[in-house]
Amino acid sequence: MAKDKGFKIDGMDDLVKMMNKLERVPQKVVTKAARAGATIPLKAARKNAPEDTGELKKGIVLKAERRTKIGKKVYDIMMDPAKNDLFVKYAKDGTRYYYPASQEYGFMTENGRYIPGYRYLRNAITNNVKAIEAKVVEVAGKEVMKVMRGG
Repeated sequence: MAKDKGFKIDGMDDLVKMMNKLERVPQKVVTKAARAGATIPLKAARKNAPEDTGELKKGIVLKAERRTKIGKKVYDIMMDPAKNDLFVKYAKDGTRYYYPASQEYGFMTENGRYIPGYRYLRNAITNNVKAIEAKVVEVAGKEVMKVMRGG
């Protein structure tokens, strides 16, 4: 078993051995595994986001980074930039604020009271670390086996 930050990941040693057999990991294997892992916190963030009109939940998207190294793929869970016109709000005094950030981190009311945030994005990752890692290993292992079988 491989250890990573105190977590044991079943099947990681076998996956590493298979990866070493392949001199270079096909990018489609990495992409598929990364996307499968990223969908777990995406769903959790949407589920846990506060809902008034539903636009906040709909605005959480999964976006692949454009530039990545071979054998590496990174996905961001972020607010859809196309919905910024819905998310940028103005207070009575003209102060501009970003609604998703106020819901994530909290905000101060006019009378100085602090309203804590929901942490729906942060918790989507931290509460699902093991599930994300397991899904990435599972999908990568299956895809590597397909490549090694020639399929």
